[in-house]
Amino acid sequence: MIAYCEVSAFTDTPGHGNRAGVVLDAGGLSEAEMQALAAFLDAPETVFVTRMGDGAVRVRYFTPTQEIDFCGHATVALGLRLAQNGHWTEGPLVLETLVGRIPLTLEAEAGTPTRVWMKQRGMESRPVDWTLRRELAEALGIDERMIHRGLPLAAASTGLWSVFVPLVDPVILDGLEPDLTRIHALSDALGVCSVYAYTPMGVNRFAARDFAPAVGIPEDPVTGSAAGALLALLAREGRLPLRGDRATGVVYQGHTLGTPGEVEVEVTLAGQVVQEVRVGGRAALDREGYWTPRG
Repeated sequence: MIAYCEVSAFTDTPGHGNRAGVVLDAGGLSEAEMQALAAFLDAPETVFVTRMGDGAVRVRYFTPTQEIDFCGHATVALGLRLAQNGHWTEGPLVLETLVGRIPLTLEAEAGTPTRVWMKQRGMESRPVDWTLRRELAEALGIDERMIHRGLPLAAASTGLWSVFVPLVDPVILDGLEPDLTRIHALSDALGVCSVYAYTPMGVNRFAARDFAPAVGIPEDPVTGSAAGALLALLAREGRLPLRGDRATGVVYQGHTLGTPGEVEVEVTLAGQVVQEVRVGGRAALDREGYWTPRG
């Protein structure tokens, strides 16, 4: 039997935020068994620890239908479980992933682990032709006039590629009625994993929804990797206030699904060049269980 747990990430309330499966001892599982367990748990992503060493952990991430290179909320969930189980007590921890080495740091309050910060990969971006805004708008179920012309419409990644579509108002965001077939086709055509709609809620606060049928997730409740890429993109474009060389922000996501969560982001800049992206959040244990591979 294989022990697993389910963790709510980017929240301190079980059942809110984004649910992740966490398997701390997956060294003996085949790729097919990892995929089967991820499908059984049916969380947006499940993270598997395939090797645990001194200061470094090797991991793989699976959605219910396929393996993906990286997942932010599952990383936060894993970090808290490693700390709570005594596998990580102090100092930095490095995750070895398909996108490279991801450094983690831990925050604690009164000796209790409370928040994990992950340093994401350097931000990459590419423009999206504004002629596509009508197709993107129609795929989201809105008129193209509802796309915000003062914020970036672009594809970006700090681990996974998304296309970021700015909307003029949170009410429009809440009322989206996406055509997932069209979003899947657009995602494939643009070479991204998801279409991420966002809208400002203040100077450095944003609400978002993330549609990822291309990787088997109709709507991801709270997306850490995309939040990091979005804030990095906004910071580079001068859309966030700076304190010295640093911009900070918060992304609120999951409210339309009844699972609200918060992603904290810090971006360090050198001029208009993004030097570092850090994403942080809390997590709460939902439940633990055991799974038996078939055969």
